[in-house]
Amino acid sequence: MTRVLILGANGQLARNTTRMLLERTDVALTLYLRRASRLPNPDPNRVRIAEGDVLDAAPLRAAMQGQDVVYANLAGDMARQARAIIDAMHAVGLKRLIFISSMGIYGEVPGEEYRSVLDPYRDSAALIEQSDLDYTILRPGWFTRQPEGPFQITQKGEPFRGHDMALDSLSALIARIATTPDLYVRSSIGVSDG
Repeated sequence: MTRVLILGANGQLARNTTRMLLERTDVALTLYLRRASRLPNPDPNRVRIAEGDVLDAAPLRAAMQGQDVVYANLAGDMARQARAIIDAMHAVGLKRLIFISSMGIYGEVPGEEYRSVLDPYRDSAALIEQSDLDYTILRPGWFTRQPEGPFQITQKGEPFRGHDMALDSLSALIARIATTPDLYVRSSIGVSDG
């Protein structure tokens, strides 16, 4: 059974992906967030909830023990958080990271100027890309509540296509990556509705 640690587990995308992982896979989940009381346990047989801040090394390392995949869905000081994740993964010998970023971090969206609001996403992605981890950086379009459907992927260096991304489609992709060890390893991929 694959064990997945979800960092930032109370975020909109993380909650949706938790639901999808429980419905579609047999993974065991550890949901990691700053205030555990905010999140009810959706399945006590398969889910453990851990309280902690990504920037606090001891609880982060403890949560990573015995995991197969780390899925990070964060906001705030993302470069510091990325560094803390990389360091903790090295400390416990964990390699597989799925990291949510944003479209536009490479100036790859046609007709859009790079904006400083993307700096935390760009800076954290750069740290992860320089690491030796088996990472997948996802750069989704704007989330919508459209039904799950086809989506398109662009690689780093290619112009981003589309603009929006159905939350369910993105969660399904994350679930697939989390349960397929070699899928999009050491890749930064843009994803938007097809």
